[in-house]
Amino acid sequence: MALNEGVDGGAAGLPIDNSYKDLSSSYAVVMKDVVKKFKGGVEALRGVSLQVRRGSVHVLAGHNGAGKTTLFRITVGLLRRDGGLLYVLGHDPNESAWGRVKRFIGYVPEDSRPYERLTGYEYIRFFARLYASEDEEVERFIERGARISGLEDKDLRRRTGEYSNGMRKRLLIAVALMHDPQLLLLDEPTNGLDIMAAHEVRELIKSLSRRGTTIMIATHNMAEAQYLADTVSFMAYGRVLFTGSVAEALETYKASDLEEAFVRAVRA
Repeated sequence: MALNEGVDGGAAGLPIDNSYKDLSSSYAVVMKDVVKKFKGGVEALRGVSLQVRRGSVHVLAGHNGAGKTTLFRITVGLLRRDGGLLYVLGHDPNESAWGRVKRFIGYVPEDSRPYERLTGYEYIRFFARLYASEDEEVERFIERGARISGLEDKDLRRRTGEYSNGMRKRLLIAVALMHDPQLLLLDEPTNGLDIMAAHEVRELIKSLSRRGTTIMIATHNMAEAQYLADTVSFMAYGRVLFTGSVAEALETYKASDLEEAFVRAVRA
């Protein structure tokens, strides 16, 4: 499926700025002064600007309630922003052609779970049929999903309700990746996992990054951010306080680790 070549328009009343759209050849996500308000005037995002280079792992590191999940939902088109510019894979999520662009994005929300009455294979097949129209392509996606998951054949034949949390997370990530998306968003990918399961998921993410997939991760785990990130953005109270490499964060805030750097950034 080919991407639509044109842009019909942005969010209602928002300007189209091709100077930012042109960055999309190098950046999978480009946002400028993105704002989101909820009922009661609550500002979840207060002018967020961000650029995520293609093929990189970009971590949004921040406390619970910082706005990370809201930013992800706007990025994939589940929420409409109230202001600012946003281009994802060269397209505005608010444009009419966005339905065709979503084919190139994978997203795993924090609270997602597989359907517990389905086996691993049945769950993969269910989504493979959503991604593909021809039987041959469906089978190819199923084979790829099973391989990415790293689960054994005997486990994929079991109902997912019998899976550990780590197995469920690996399956969810595999389903989000089996159609070979250009951009993958993972919201708190190891939250609630034990040490071994979290380690396995992080190693899976590392292996995906080496293949050139653009990955965005939202996490409040600063050690995880330090381990995975090519670039990191500190988020607090709906704002981005810093964006750069881990080394640049440590140098900027004269910190020994990313947790200390984040605390100093917020206090500053």
